[in-house]
Amino acid sequence: MFLSQQLRKTSIAEYLLYMWQMEDLIRAYGCSLSRIRREYIAQFDYTDEQKDEEADWFGNLIRMMNEEGCRERGHLQINKILVQDLTDFHNRLLASSKFPFYNAEYYKVLPFIVELRQKGGKEAGEVETCLNALYGIMMLRLQNKEISPDTDHAVKEITTFVGMLSDYYVKDRDEGLDFGDDGA
Repeated sequence: MFLSQQLRKTSIAEYLLYMWQMEDLIRAYGCSLSRIRREYIAQFDYTDEQKDEEADWFGNLIRMMNEEGCRERGHLQINKILVQDLTDFHNRLLASSKFPFYNAEYYKVLPFIVELRQKGGKEAGEVETCLNALYGIMMLRLQNKEISPDTDHAVKEITTFVGMLSDYYVKDRDEGLDFGDDGA
């Protein structure tokens, strides 16, 4: 919870990836709050009050996962909405002539997105496809699996693109961006 709060303020993309990881962590513990409290939360150097707050946060996530039918797979509605919000923002950036560097980065990464969508067979949008790729690579690295040089190159490009999108998103939320007449 504490990390998620910080990430939400600083990097919406990292926040989403973290939340997806928390969904998987909850699944790994069988959606059991007592196990999460005993085997996961207990390992952190938190005060008893912080541990209770963390347990409440996980309890709410578990409740939502149960209510929304994503105990086995899928994402919470709050995360889906955020992905859609990020996608809408991405489209606003592309529609505006005020963000040429973003547009250039998008067209640089577009071939990788197309390839990933062809391989995945999913109907995920471009932003979600990029996030899925980053999450997949994160999981491979956690498992110490080998990543090919071509995949590594694609991931670096996708990371740059998603980082730029995330930075603009946070800046727009905090200060407001000028999209001009064409991106509003």
